[in-house]
Amino acid sequence: AMKINEDTVLRGKKVTLVPYTAAHVPRYHEWMQSEELQRLTASEPLSLEQEHEMQRSWRDDADKCTFIVLDSGRWPGQAEENSMVGDVNLFLTNTEDPTLAEIEIMIAEPSCRGRGFGKEATLLMMAYGMRKLGITKFEAKIGQENEASICMFKKLHFKEVAVNSVFQEVTLRLDVSDQERQWLLEQTNHVEEKSYAELKQPAGVLDT
Repeated sequence: AMKINEDTVLRGKKVTLVPYTAAHVPRYHEWMQSEELQRLTASEPLSLEQEHEMQRSWRDDADKCTFIVLDSGRWPGQAEENSMVGDVNLFLTNTEDPTLAEIEIMIAEPSCRGRGFGKEATLLMMAYGMRKLGITKFEAKIGQENEASICMFKKLHFKEVAVNSVFQEVTLRLDVSDQERQWLLEQTNHVEEKSYAELKQPAGVLDT
């Protein structure tokens, strides 16, 4: 099962990726009340209980890998809920081809958009998927009106391969050649991998 990352922290310059746990759900649920985010992520609003069920499926399902994106400037130090800026996901969508993953990035905090958080989080996730999960092909499906996101993926060497006018969605793709692999490793060579259990504040420490 996809518990491979349950103790993994990937620390970059702007963002830190941590496993999605039950403690993150209330804040995540708050974000997803936003109509704009529902539209951008093509998702339905869920109840808090449903969101908790989703989080459990994210943790347990073998075909999904997710991290919560934290602001490196705030965490460790501040409470995780107050440092959350979004999430990044990999879906292993094709049972015939385990080297293909769909990648999704959401920077939910408006004040954190346009600051390179999404770009770094995506690079961290791609390098992780390549190194740990053997992914060699990435796809991103993005709403046609989400120009900022489409532009970001193109900067990360993705090419537009399809447009679905029914879903008003663009599919972008990156095949990881040796050259792309080298580039990805260079882009993420500053990243430190740490243990989540060790970095997490023990409960109660922040309340005193």
